[in-house]
Amino acid sequence: MATAAKKTSVKSSAGKSARTRGASARSSLAATGTPAVRTPKPAELTKDEELHAFREMLLIRRFEEKSGQLYGMGHIGGFCHLYIGQEAVVVGMQMSMKEGDQVITGYRDHGHMLATGMDPRGVMAELTGRRSGYSKGKGGSMHMFSKEKNFYGGHGIVGAQVPLGTGLALANRYRGNDFVSLTYFGDGAANQGQVYESFNMASLWQLPIVYIIENNRYAMGTAITRSSAETNLSLRGISFRIPGIQVDGMDVRAVKAAGDLALDWCRSGKGPIILEMKTYRYRGHSMSDPAKYRSRDEVQKMRAEHDPIEQVRQRLLQKKWATEDELKAIDKDVREIVADAADFAQSDPEPDVSELYTDVLL
Repeated sequence: MATAAKKTSVKSSAGKSARTRGASARSSLAATGTPAVRTPKPAELTKDEELHAFREMLLIRRFEEKSGQLYGMGHIGGFCHLYIGQEAVVVGMQMSMKEGDQVITGYRDHGHMLATGMDPRGVMAELTGRRSGYSKGKGGSMHMFSKEKNFYGGHGIVGAQVPLGTGLALANRYRGNDFVSLTYFGDGAANQGQVYESFNMASLWQLPIVYIIENNRYAMGTAITRSSAETNLSLRGISFRIPGIQVDGMDVRAVKAAGDLALDWCRSGKGPIILEMKTYRYRGHSMSDPAKYRSRDEVQKMRAEHDPIEQVRQRLLQKKWATEDELKAIDKDVREIVADAADFAQSDPEPDVSELYTDVLL
């Protein structure tokens, strides 16, 4: 009994420590010299901005649904990580960017590609391994690039995009322009050592980079509460004097406001900043993940109460900025674009055998 009581006491103490750790970390901002940044209020979007956000998020949602369908039919091979549920993050950030800013991310990347304006046909053709794909059908889901759209991948190694994104920011500083590198990574990658090496360099040299942590709570299948000693990921930059804020990543207005703040911060020469986007993916980590580590009720609750597309839809209807028929027409148009991309991808020729020997570094 005494042993059991001791274990309970230790567990309770550990829980209390975890609860107070975030507050202690915040109070240490002044001591470390880390600038304090307040989370802004959600942006007030115009009618055109709300309609744009609705359409862009819907395009990503329908594209990902079709990708999952084609994967199940065997038309897409290899790994495939869907972005369903997280659409507000990349769409909101894209609304804050200007021409010349760069985007780089991990392997849950289809949404980022579409948000930057990459052609759905080219993205889907790459997913199916076809000649017209963005990487000539040789990169697949995780490895697509578009220099024209300033999209630098799609990277399959967990966290590898973070030092690369920091390198893009270094190039911007070296060239003397005012472009910003938007570097996305997840809560799982946030525990990688190369992330903190990048933080150190970015802070030392005051590089114009926004580190966007898409915290979908489960990484590759382990809850963040079981894998991270500090679950407030916006605080991860304190040791390097990099400020950070937490953002409702399910609300495109909140993301847009945080994006405006972060990009202004970088362009004004203040160095790097961290945005922790608290978001949620509805599907498993990849198409091969049954996601048994969470309940169906949890997923349904998020869909019912926090879906990013439904939030915009309801605002458009309540403000009488669109009717049900008009929103259905947008959905119909988006579905046609996605269906066309799928048809194109399945009919496009596969790469010639000679392509095995091109684009290879020896």
